[in-house]
Amino acid sequence: MPWAGTDPHQALDVHRYGDPHARSRRRPRPRGTTAEHPGGRRGARGEAGDRVRVRQPWPAQQPAGARWAGQHAGRPGGRGTRAPRAAGGGGDAGSGADLSVRTRLTLIDQDRYYFRGTDATELAVRHSYEEVAEWLWTGRPRPGAVFTAPGPSVDAARRAVEALPGHSGPVDRLRVAAVAAAVTDPLRFDLSEEAVLGTARSLIPTLVAALPAKDPKGPPVDDGPLAGRLWARLSGRAPGPAQLRALDTALGLLADHDLAASTLAVRVAASARAHPYAAVSAGLGVIEGTLHGAACGGAHRLLLGVLDAGHATPVIAEELRAGRRIPGLGHPLYTGEDPRARALFTLLADIPEAAPALAAARDIVATTARRTPLHANVDLALAVLTAAGGMQPSAGETIFAVARTAGWIAHALEEYGERPLRMRPSGHYVGPKPPRPFAG
Repeated sequence: MPWAGTDPHQALDVHRYGDPHARSRRRPRPRGTTAEHPGGRRGARGEAGDRVRVRQPWPAQQPAGARWAGQHAGRPGGRGTRAPRAAGGGGDAGSGADLSVRTRLTLIDQDRYYFRGTDATELAVRHSYEEVAEWLWTGRPRPGAVFTAPGPSVDAARRAVEALPGHSGPVDRLRVAAVAAAVTDPLRFDLSEEAVLGTARSLIPTLVAALPAKDPKGPPVDDGPLAGRLWARLSGRAPGPAQLRALDTALGLLADHDLAASTLAVRVAASARAHPYAAVSAGLGVIEGTLHGAACGGAHRLLLGVLDAGHATPVIAEELRAGRRIPGLGHPLYTGEDPRARALFTLLADIPEAAPALAAARDIVATTARRTPLHANVDLALAVLTAAGGMQPSAGETIFAVARTAGWIAHALEEYGERPLRMRPSGHYVGPKPPRPFAG
């Protein structure tokens, strides 16, 4: 049975589009596309333009009266270009129902973000990924936290991953590994806090252990900090301390970022009392979208193109001519530089091997700034890390998925303490008025 602990401040408010009170409470929402917030508009539009969206509970998180441009193909920074508009109004026309989820986990405010009230960038820079995850899950420090994967879980996950076709992507492998690990845990339906925490501490290292090593002839790396284990699955190069620290920090920075699309899917699953493995699988299903976690790969490929060409201008010009948006730039939740990118760039500046990729990233930002003032987001910083480490373009997606698993479990834990099946908004029917004869 899930533990008690429903908090009056953690409320779910679902308002129908036709409710004038709901309409008056809506705030303008920024639009743009990022790994966490894909598409210019959240949710699926119906015939009347209805959609379900997430409304942030903290007014300071969303700049009032802000509108996001760059939605058309060919505009640089379509994934987060800001253009002003007059404040006021009730949000976008046909905005549909507002789904508001109160949470104690992550606050994004004034170009900074916080985990349980603590500056997330400082937390990730000063503490290991495992310690950041523990803070998200419990709100209590756990110095020296280490995650250990059970042998049967790892064996089952590896067998399942090895059975996949060679062209399988990283999220394919992680999703299959999560399902295989669940099968080995007959007590997975125990949703008590301690049981879920135990699952979390074993599932994340199991996901990493299930990925094939880049150097199959080298010694297995299944112990020690998670960042070192993950590096061995992403690169065939031996990492230095600074590179491992950068990867570990990246994992911590990406552990959570409020209600991204995949995180909302996890909360829906947890609301239906799906066990943690199933909730994580829901997140993995969404993160594989080309406009979500896979967006990191586009920034990596762009960076390689600039490195090959020697200058960003011809590469960006070709992207614009082809009608493609420039990845790695802009974020709908930050007016300035993504704080996660800023923290990673600072660490990467101390790695000599990263100097060419870092210079190429700066060239990309400077080149696009001639027309549109944009800032780097975390996708571009991840691209510098992965390109400098000799990793494949899909490595950023792998880092993103492994890191975000901690946040997904934190949100599942929070949702298990809420009323079951509360994540069930009503549809706003816009079809033909019944009764209608069947024209068959």
